[in-house]
Amino acid sequence: MARGARFLLVLALLAALLAVVLQLYRRRKPRLWTVEELSMYNGTNEELPILLAILGSVFDVTKGRSHYGPGGGYHHFAGRDASRAFVSGNFTGDGLTDSLQGLSSSEVNSVVDWRKFYFERYIFAGKLIGRYYDSEGNPTKYLKGVQVKAKRGAQLLEKQKSDEAKIPGCNSKWSQQEGGEVWCDAGYPRLVRRPGDIALTGQVSQRCACFQENELDKAGLVVYEGCDYLSQSCKVN
Repeated sequence: MARGARFLLVLALLAALLAVVLQLYRRRKPRLWTVEELSMYNGTNEELPILLAILGSVFDVTKGRSHYGPGGGYHHFAGRDASRAFVSGNFTGDGLTDSLQGLSSSEVNSVVDWRKFYFERYIFAGKLIGRYYDSEGNPTKYLKGVQVKAKRGAQLLEKQKSDEAKIPGCNSKWSQQEGGEVWCDAGYPRLVRRPGDIALTGQVSQRCACFQENELDKAGLVVYEGCDYLSQSCKVN
């Protein structure tokens, strides 16, 4: 091959390599996205990266193509901001929305934790113009409100953990043959309402905790159905 031809071939190869590098750079460089643009990166075109958004932050999840591509378990997140579905588990229709309206502070905090997960595991690709970021890429009032609510949820969760640590929980076991059982090494098992649940989740739940005999007259303690008042173990369904 003549020297001139080799030179031209080298130039062509360098140009092709530069094009690939520029394409990769553009994929990784954070930018502003519209909803319409983001929808094109849903994994159906193998020549394009796969993107998703959560709370308006866009991430390149191409390395997880087996999960986020067509047929993958998380494909419903690709090409859109479906922040609500990260905690609701509703992956169809109106469930695939970026609105967190009506979620508890605990659930909002969980969505923020999911966003942190993507920042740690995937490439940040920019911001989605809409509910969480304006056309200049500035946080909206809605995003600021979400952050405040998530912080409140985190504080309430820590307080609940602190309060529950003061009262030891029951031991428990379950088997298909024998069913469930709760018991206390010291004290007596009682059902007690978890403090802060209304603020955290919007619902009331109970947990099993161990109380000493002189504490059993406290308001709100419930004896397990079919269990003796001073039994240290109780069968549960």
